[in-house]
Amino acid sequence: MSQITPIIHKTRTQAVVEVLRERILSGFIKAGEPLRQSAIAEQLNVSRIPVREALVQLEAEGLVKFEAHKGATATELSVEQVTELFELRAMIETDLLAKAIPNLQDENFEQADQVLSQLETALKEKDSVATWSELNTQFHTCLYEAANKPHTLEVVHGLNNSCDRYIRLQLLLTGGIPTAEREHRELFELCKNKDIDKATQLLRQHILGAAKAIKKLVIQQID
Repeated sequence: MSQITPIIHKTRTQAVVEVLRERILSGFIKAGEPLRQSAIAEQLNVSRIPVREALVQLEAEGLVKFEAHKGATATELSVEQVTELFELRAMIETDLLAKAIPNLQDENFEQADQVLSQLETALKEKDSVATWSELNTQFHTCLYEAANKPHTLEVVHGLNNSCDRYIRLQLLLTGGIPTAEREHRELFELCKNKDIDKATQLLRQHILGAAKAIKKLVIQQID
């Protein structure tokens, strides 16, 4: 008898999370649309417990919100929010990078290179969407930590968490992955060469370029 390849088991909750996340990010589930647990459970042939757990996880990702007397709904996507968040990121992160570059050591670059390789692999696998943001944040953190500004870095992490759903939306739906990969590699090399001006200029372009693509996408989703 030939050997059967084992199936990688996913928890029911995680499977529901991935289905709902993809539907929200793709616009299949519209912003403001109610997410009725009983209907979702029936559609996906699961009990209501993993659906409830999945909605709580998606709330933490900013894709779902719970309201009194209304239950769970898909969150609104906001052009104004994108503009504010990404302008803040561009302002704070370029300053952080400029302060970090003179202090970057070989171990910082080794760590950044390892994380970047993991990120490049993950970006090629659509079932790894959930890890994209974490690896992206880790990569940028490797370059920013040498600034020795822990409170500023904490603010950056908070902004990245708020931007997460928009970045995923952009990478999944606008073909932004090749650009992101190229710009990350260029940024890495400019930092190694200690070219503060070009590195900060590229970082600003990297952040605001993503914002421009995301705003265009959000307008399409709203329409």
